This record gives sequence, structure tokens and C-alpha cells, in this order.
Amino acid sequence: MSVDPYHEVQSEVQSSLQTAEQLRASFLRIQSTARDGSEELEWARNELKATLSALEADLEDLEESVRIVETTGARMFGLDDAEVIQRRRYVGHVRREIEGMRAEVEGRLPSDSVDPATPVRSNARSPLPGAAHESRDDDHQAEWARQEQQMMLQQQDQAINSIAGTLSTIAQQAGLMGSEISEHNEMLDDLGRGVDRSDSKLSDAMRKMRKFVRDTEETKSGWCIAILVVVLLVLLAAVILV
Repeated sequence: MSVDPYHEVQSEVQSSLQTAEQLRASFLRIQSTARDGSEELEWARNELKATLSALEADLEDLEESVRIVETTGARMFGLDDAEVIQRRRYVGHVRREIEGMRAEVEGRLPSDSVDPATPVRSNARSPLPGAAHESRDDDHQAEWARQEQQMMLQQQDQAINSIAGTLSTIAQQAGLMGSEISEHNEMLDDLGRGVDRSDSKLSDAMRKMRKFVRDTEETKSGWCIAILVVVLLVLLAAVILV
């Protein structure tokens, strides 16, 4: 199965988009209080432009990953057509957000906005095209927000499942280690009992050895006296006979 780089790039795009939105809010706040051409306003404008340029570059990479999936085939990446459509919608949403913020920082209307100076044509389908467009945008953004939330929930579920698997593995390893430690403790207990028995036997043997030595010394002394008495008697008899 081919490697799908979408989620990694999508995380970078989402992070850059959040940064751009924060810079946009800061720019609009400064613009409402500072005078035109002020240093603070120019700094905020340049920061937002640089962030938008970097965001566009990341968005190109994201769109290229979507294009690769569409060209190669969703099944090659383990995806279905609904997932590919959802990714394409996300790319379109981010592109519209970039266009809107760029129009604000440059002081112009977005390319898809209605010019108030342009007269409404008589063959228009709705008397309020701007309102209809805003309604469609609101519906699209709501749908995108719902899909994005589902994606985030799926990613969280995958992360939780991965953590649960890791914890289960750790628990199994801890159980095995506990069993091995219990076995080692039993072996140490057996060894201690064996040492105690050996020490007791050695003590008994040393006690018997001391008793044997003492008895042997007493027996030797008795025999020596008896031999001396016999020798004296023999000498006395020899003297008498002579």
C-alpha cells in the first residue's frame, strides 16, 4: 500500500491557518486604532502577508497530495471516494480563507465577492445574489467544520487505541517481570534453607569431631599408664630374679 502524506501536511496547514487567523485579528485590531502608514500597522501587514505566503506553499503541497491520490486511485491508499472529496473540500476551504485574508490585508474585496458598484443584471436568478452566496458559504463552512471535527475525532480515536495497545503491552511485560521476580524469590528462599541445613550439619560434624578428639586423648593417656605399669613390673621381676 502506498504511503499517504496527507495527514502530516494537513496538520502543518491547519497550524499555519490558525497562526494566520491570529495575525489577521491582530492586524484588524491595529488597523482600527492606528493611522495609515504607521510602523505598527505595516509590521502587522507584513507579518500576515509572510504567513499567508508560507500557508499558500503548504497548501500547494497538500493539494498535490490530493491530486496524487486522485490520479493514482483512492484504493491504492486504502481510501474511499468520500474521503477524497472531503480532502478536496478542505483544500478549497483553506484557499478561500487565504484569499479572504489577503483581500483584507491588501484593502480589496475578495475575488468571489459582489462589487456593490456593479448593477444587478435582469436575468439574475435571485434578487440577492450576495446573500445567496453567503448562505452557500455558511453551509459549506458548517459542512467543512463538521467533517473536520469527524477527522479530528478519528485521529484522537487512533491515538487512544495506540496508547491503549502500548499500555496493554507494558502491563503484560510487567506481569511477566513479576512472575520472574516471584520465581527468583522462591529460588533464593530454597537456597537460604539449604544453607541453613548445611550450616546445621557442619555444626554437628564439628561437635562430633571435638568429642572424638577429646575421647582419643583420654584413651591414649590410659594406655600409656598401663604400658608403664607393665614395664615396671617386668623390670622389678628381672631385678628379683637376678
